Amino acid sequence: MLKAALMPQDRQRILITGASSGLGRQLARRFAEQGRDLALCARRLDRLEELRDELLAISPNSNIVLRQLDVTDFDDVLAAIPECAEQLGGLDRMIVNAGMMAGGRLGTGKFHDNALTLQTNVVGALAQVEAALQIFRKQGHGHLVMVSSMSAFRGLGKYLTTYAASKRAVAHLMEGVRVDLVGTKIKTTTLYPGFIRTELNENAGKMLFEVNEETGAKALHRAIEQEKAQACVPWWPWALMSLALRLAPDSMVRKM
Repeated sequence: MLKAALMPQDRQRILITGASSGLGRQLARRFAEQGRDLALCARRLDRLEELRDELLAISPNSNIVLRQLDVTDFDDVLAAIPECAEQLGGLDRMIVNAGMMAGGRLGTGKFHDNALTLQTNVVGALAQVEAALQIFRKQGHGHLVMVSSMSAFRGLGKYLTTYAASKRAVAHLMEGVRVDLVGTKIKTTTLYPGFIRTELNENAGKMLFEVNEETGAKALHRAIEQEKAQACVPWWPWALMSLALRLAPDSMVRKM
């Protein structure tokens, strides 16, 4: 018989990718306030170093590990995650957060930007999932968190076409992982954030029901700690909007 699953407060050792800005940075702050040990990965090491100093001021006894990482360097991803886990003394939770929003309408000469979005958001995420699950399978427990997007519920136009497709891909990836892990002590959570204003989308126009970075991170943190299989964040109004997006006619979605 399986032992009881770890409670969220027992997820002491957490790795976050894309931690140098936006939601990743905000989540690191919230976990530091709880005294968690953190491995923070991102391309911009200088920003990670600034964040580490801030987090240690919040929680002096936390173990804060930094690793410069570009998730499109897939071999380095497969090496970096076990390295970070070793420095933390193990890994209890992995948050696949690194991502990008680049590109444009298909057929407008933006192929390379769109391809980079797919490489980062899909194949980069796949490498992170592979590395984390190797650790979790070996130790017999863990919590894998994927940051998808509300755009996963519906194909979108304009510059969001490839981005939305990438977020649907990782959502499907996590559904398969969840099915594969039934009966184990490895839990998964797929998060569907609504429109949260961050550095990633700072140049976008006004967004429907948008919230600021701090509010969005608070909702994400709550959903992660609850360890539900799936969660729209913030829950209101996005749980309802997920259904509306599926049912809305193309002419209405085109205006988004």
